[in-house]
Amino acid sequence: MHIHVETSSGMPITRQIAAQIRAQCAGGLLRPGQRLPSVRALAAQLAVNQNTILRVYERLTAEGLLERRHGAGTFVSSHFPSRQLKTQRHLLRQELSRLVELARTLNVEPEDLHRLLEEALGQSGRSVPPLSKDF
Repeated sequence: MHIHVETSSGMPITRQIAAQIRAQCAGGLLRPGQRLPSVRALAAQLAVNQNTILRVYERLTAEGLLERRHGAGTFVSSHFPSRQLKTQRHLLRQELSRLVELARTLNVEPEDLHRLLEEALGQSGRSVPPLSKDF
C-alpha cells in the first residue's frame, strides 16, 4: 500500500490518509479481505504518530470500509460499501471538472494540463493514459 502525506498542504494528515485508502479501495488496489499494515508499521512508514493512523482506521471502520479483527489486524471489508465508493468517484469527477474549468480559465492547453497530471501522478508512481482529443 502506497500513501503519500503532504505536510505542507492545508488538508489534515488524517484526511489525506483516509482519502488515499478510500481511493485505493475504489480503484481496486486494495481488495476486500486484504490486510492493511499495522498501526505501528504504517505510522513508522509515514513518519506520523500512531494515534493518527489509529484514528484513520477507526473512522474507516465506522464507515464500513475496513474491519478490525482482534489479534489479527485491520482488513478491507469483505462487505464493501459500494454506494460510498461510487460517491467518492462522483466527488473525484466533480473535482476534476473544476480543475478542467480552472485550466480553461487560465488558458492552459489540454496538452499542458495532461503533462501536469502526468507529473503529479509520476510522483505517486502511477501513469496517465494517452490524451483524448475530446478535451
